[in-house]
Amino acid sequence: MLISTSRKPSQKTRKFCKNFAHATDSTSVNRGKMNMRELLLRALDEDEVNLAIVNEIKGNPSRITFYSNKGEELLIVLISASLSNERLHIAPSKLKVVSDVQDLNCLSDILGFELVDNAEDNYIHISEDDDLIARINFINKFGDKTDFQINVKKIIDNND
Repeated sequence: MLISTSRKPSQKTRKFCKNFAHATDSTSVNRGKMNMRELLLRALDEDEVNLAIVNEIKGNPSRITFYSNKGEELLIVLISASLSNERLHIAPSKLKVVSDVQDLNCLSDILGFELVDNAEDNYIHISEDDDLIARINFINKFGDKTDFQINVKKIIDNND
């Protein structure tokens, strides 16, 4: 997946994109003046299947829109994030997705990882939360939860 930002991103949003790209073995690019078509072409050049664009509000990552490489909207989630300053120690080649939230099972297809019922290490855990739709944690190769976390506040249905 190719991960990019909205135009003129804050340092926090750029850091979020780099953490997200590292955790999912994706490619992160600074958008600059690229339009949507140029981003989709760049994704094809990088042999990436999907594209994620991270938007921000007041300098913080606030929304991720996932697109296919044909430009079709796949999923929109409103988020907040906890960033990590440390190495994530994740082996993306062995990564799996464990999801307790049915509406977000599609992330395994979008990210290109197998959806499993449980895993010991190297997995993305999508869990239910009282205050949120879901909490996405990255569990490293040592079985520890990393500091990098995505809080899903809302899933936007593009059929509304």
